Amino acid sequence: QVQLVESGGGLVQAGGSLRLSCAASGRTFSSYAMGWFRQAPGKAREFVAALNWSGGTTYYADSVKGRFTISRDNAKNTVYLQMNSLKPEDTAVYFCAAETEGWGTLTALRSYDYWGQGTQVTVSS
Repeated sequence: QVQLVESGGGLVQAGGSLRLSCAASGRTFSSYAMGWFRQAPGKAREFVAALNWSGGTTYYADSVKGRFTISRDNAKNTVYLQMNSLKPEDTAVYFCAAETEGWGTLTALRSYDYWGQGTQVTVSS
C-alpha cells in the first residue's frame, strides 16, 4: 500500500510560479515511479510529468515542457512539480500518482495504481 498527500496548490497570476509537493508513505519510496496528472473542470484527467524511481529519467507533456520540472527526493519520500510561467489553461486539480508494478508506461494514466486526493491550482489572467 502507498499513501500519497499533495500540497502546494493555490491561486497565482499568469506568469507566476508554484511548487507542488507529494509526500508518500507505505512502500519504499525509491522502489517505484511517480507521476503528476491534472484534471480541469469538464475535462478528462491528463498526464503532466513523470519520473522513474531514481529521478534519472523524466517525461513531460508537450503543453508543459520547458515550464514545469518534476523531481524527487528519495530521502524525504517526496516528489515535486515546479511550475513556472503559469498560464490560465494550467488551471486544474493536480494529482500525484505512484506506479509500483515497475513495467507501466509512465505517461499513461492506467499505469498508476495509487493516487493522491489532489490539490487545486488556479491561474488568473
